[in-house]
Amino acid sequence: MNIEDNIRLFFDTEARDHLEVTQIQGDASTRRYYRITGTETSTIACHDPQFCASNLHSYPFLILHALFSRHSLPVPEVLAVKAEYGLLLLEDCGTIMLQDLAGEPDNEKSAELYRNSIDILAGIQSITGDSARLPFRLSFDHEKLMFEFDFFIEHALFNYFAADFKRSDAGALRREFEAITEILVQPEHFVLNHRDFHSRNIMIRNGKPVLIDFQDARMGLPQYDAVSLIRDSYTDLDDALAEELKTRHYRQLKNRGIITMSDDEYLYLFDLMAFQRNIKALGTFCHQTAVLGKPVYEQSIAPTIAYLSDYIASRKELKKAGALLLPLLENGATR
Repeated sequence: MNIEDNIRLFFDTEARDHLEVTQIQGDASTRRYYRITGTETSTIACHDPQFCASNLHSYPFLILHALFSRHSLPVPEVLAVKAEYGLLLLEDCGTIMLQDLAGEPDNEKSAELYRNSIDILAGIQSITGDSARLPFRLSFDHEKLMFEFDFFIEHALFNYFAADFKRSDAGALRREFEAITEILVQPEHFVLNHRDFHSRNIMIRNGKPVLIDFQDARMGLPQYDAVSLIRDSYTDLDDALAEELKTRHYRQLKNRGIITMSDDEYLYLFDLMAFQRNIKALGTFCHQTAVLGKPVYEQSIAPTIAYLSDYIASRKELKKAGALLLPLLENGATR
């Protein structure tokens, strides 16, 4: 049987013939999502090949779902699972993403949703746990951050932007990336991060944010997720709102006793983390476009490049990397 046939097994025999199973746009992973209609309430099925090789106690999505639920964070309800088919049946949280509302005429409504999302983020980052268990045993350590930098070099510079970058500069650029990584690996400041906390992974259900795609959560600087939302590749926030959200995030963490860094240190690490996070995003977008043939991601490349110049101009630690990336910055934002 195919995936759609297996999805129908979640329902009784009479209902199966009346179901409509429609694949919907997912993320940049191997997971596939389907909306099921034809019953009283629509639902979402997720097919993940990795679930077949896991069990209910080792599958990251279910571990994170249980953790977030215990801490009263808004996540879709898990209605049923069929691990043997790699399937989960989830509550349908609708079709409206935070991204869809970011450019709406009612700016105050969208601004309030962003404020709510920052408050949810502080809730995630207040969660602590056993460092030997998921998700707390994973982190944005040196190996992980450099993997993301190297992925960018391979798929953005050596492939998508090959005409704009001299391969002979790759060694010098990688040394700069190593130096930036050294600054960002500060385990004493690490907190739990969603890992993809951007406007496409925050659904709006009944006027309130709901989190999706949280299975890759890991420890890292609190700025990692804040950057994902505030300097989002999928939408361009008003500068005043972006600054307000940074301040709100910092104060939430400070008031909860989650961090000890000063506000200046927070902003400094925000800019360096934003540089790394946007570089990582560019690697993903270029790989999805040039290697996997998914042109929908190409439209996010230029907006992401546009962010980089601001970080490079404001932080001396990024100047050398910026000089090596200058052809990309000059040509890529208009490509």
